[in-house]
Amino acid sequence: MKSGIRIVLADDHPVVRDGLAAMINQQEDMEVVAEAGDGEEAIALFEQHRPDVLVLDLRMPKRDGVGVVQHVLQMNPKARILIITTYDGDEDIFQCLSQGAKGYLLKDAPRTEILSAIRAVSEDRPYTSSTVAAKALQRMAKPSLTQREFAVLQLVAEGRSNKDIARRLSITEGTAKTHVKAILTKLDAISRTEAVAVAHKRGLIHL
Repeated sequence: MKSGIRIVLADDHPVVRDGLAAMINQQEDMEVVAEAGDGEEAIALFEQHRPDVLVLDLRMPKRDGVGVVQHVLQMNPKARILIITTYDGDEDIFQCLSQGAKGYLLKDAPRTEILSAIRAVSEDRPYTSSTVAAKALQRMAKPSLTQREFAVLQLVAEGRSNKDIARRLSITEGTAKTHVKAILTKLDAISRTEAVAVAHKRGLIHL
């Protein structure tokens, strides 16, 4: 059994997981010790193996990447987590990095970059590509939605009217309208449809 960087790999797509595992296991200094197909399994396998790095996809059944990051770091504050995903919405990136993930890479990153990221994270060094870093900085400069605005945005995405939103959230129709207006301003959108499109692209909501 080779010694080196021990990795738990979590991705719900077997083909992607197999490809990453094969690439990692070819390296002299690293090996995949376990593979998870959903968020709950990722947490269980992390607890079981205590790897040097948890390589984690963002969208998974049972618990998403952000939820896994939160849980694992709550239990193990020194855990080293690298997100490798197809999602590049600035909210996704911001949430993972602000929760304490060490690195964030996109799946189309070159093989050498993925391996470099794993090595960096194993040494407790942060790693993000320049594109990801730029998006994280952009997100930090944008105004955040309040919890109530998030709730309203979700209902707007479902196609609800202000009257329906007001009824569902036990607020007045005028207050619902004010929230919608604030959302449009913060997302720099001119219509409800555009606001939903922008929110989806940024990873604020998942349709």
